[in-house]
Amino acid sequence: MATAAPAAATANRAELLAIADSVAREKLIDRGIVIEAMEDAIQRAARARYGQENDIRAKLDPQSGDLRLWRVVEVVEEAPEDYYKQIDLKGAQKLKADAAVGDFIVDPLPPIEFGRIAAQAAKQVIFQKVRDAERERQFEEFKDRVGEIITGVVKRVEFGHVVVDLGRAEGVIRRDAQIPREMHRVGDRVRSLILRVARETRGPQIFLSRAHPDFMKKLFAQEVPEIYDGIIEIKAAARDPGSRAKIGVISYDSSIDPVGACVGMKGSRVQAVVQEMQGEKIDIIPWSEDTATFVVNALQPATVARVVIDEEEGRIEVVVPDDQLSLAIGRRGQNVRLASQLTSSQIDILTEADASEKRQKEFIERSEMFQNELDVDETLAQLLVAEGFTSLEEVAYVEADEIASIEGLDDDIATELQERASEALERREAASREERRGLGVEDALAELPHLTEQMLVTLGKAKILTLDDLADLATDELVQKKRPEPRRRAENAPQRAEDKGGILAEYGLSEEQGNEIIMAARAHWFEDEATDEASEPASEEAVDADTSQ
Repeated sequence: MATAAPAAATANRAELLAIADSVAREKLIDRGIVIEAMEDAIQRAARARYGQENDIRAKLDPQSGDLRLWRVVEVVEEAPEDYYKQIDLKGAQKLKADAAVGDFIVDPLPPIEFGRIAAQAAKQVIFQKVRDAERERQFEEFKDRVGEIITGVVKRVEFGHVVVDLGRAEGVIRRDAQIPREMHRVGDRVRSLILRVARETRGPQIFLSRAHPDFMKKLFAQEVPEIYDGIIEIKAAARDPGSRAKIGVISYDSSIDPVGACVGMKGSRVQAVVQEMQGEKIDIIPWSEDTATFVVNALQPATVARVVIDEEEGRIEVVVPDDQLSLAIGRRGQNVRLASQLTSSQIDILTEADASEKRQKEFIERSEMFQNELDVDETLAQLLVAEGFTSLEEVAYVEADEIASIEGLDDDIATELQERASEALERREAASREERRGLGVEDALAELPHLTEQMLVTLGKAKILTLDDLADLATDELVQKKRPEPRRRAENAPQRAEDKGGILAEYGLSEEQGNEIIMAARAHWFEDEATDEASEPASEEAVDADTSQ
């Protein structure tokens, strides 16, 4: 019997190390993590054997497999608060002559025999530690691969979401990230883009996509060596998944045609991408730094007559011949929608007849405004509009020489026009001031930066009457630009709240200006707080003085 124990211990040590090696290889995690998990499990089993209140440590030698157990107690000066984890200095010096306060006394413990319950508990602890380490390893492996294309095997389909086996982890292609009408069966191989990797309590969640524009861009990079080498770059991409897509490409080598390189010999390169995207038609267009040129290219195959760009509104007006309207808009607005996504601008399509009618209407409205406000005849008013003047502010604040340089005008007329424009603006301001006061808007709001009387009237109509009313607003509620309304809105279609923009959206204030207005309206809050804080000590002193009297 005496010789059996060492042999059993040796076998046990060898078995522990073999288990650690096996688990580390199978789960692709560090062997030290498995050893640490075993030590934790042994510590828990030892506490169950010797008492949970004890501070018991375990150490498993990763080379020899030797296991050591010991109890740790801290040396304290006076009577210990916890007799299981502390010992007074006098008692400690009996165990160790040079013991001092703050030292730890190590009390070796004999090895323990694992019972059924203890073994099961230890097994659960090891499994949990290994599972956590495996999840962390998966997250670290995939977090830096966002934007890559990966190939996996369809494992199951749940509620329209496709779960893909990626080998060392699982990913999911959500329903909205799939190509419409695409069918996936268990066992199918599928390529997708790693869209996002999220750290979750139950393990990393790897979100995949086949509908994202970057999926198409990465497919082209795999099929076109010039893109992979950086000679050709895809500057912009837009997709209507499963139906149609557009990409804008540019070549950094003048001898290489970017469109031709992406199409390939007899269309071999683009067809490979089209097949992977389930027959999605792809328009490859040359990218240009000139916005107007790029818009013309993006609207292919439609012919464009004229492009008008409104940089302030981020809006582009495109005029096409009457017979090109349906081609420019595309089926269900697809062509213009993709072109808008490609250029990151709102594109309005007008026929030449519509554009002419619009220009004529604006010309008449501005001419009438100048006639009424400047008290000039129709000819002079039309002359100002024809020269590009659109508002009273432009007439009042432009250099006088610019007006005098108009044929038929001189310096005296220019000065007179500017004086009349300034007087008209003052009349508008006075009328708006009266209207604003009639609405009950406080005069304090008129002192805030960037706000005009017309803006204050608009605020009053929105029931923003006091500094507190204005201070309670968020910046986007005040100045967020209204989304351009589509030229052909479906009948009775409701207008969404985000389409309406902020209260002062029509005045073109920037977000920075909106922030300044809001912060200026909130300034009195901080002044009130400072006043209250300053008055508190004085009040306490006054109370003390009254008490002493």
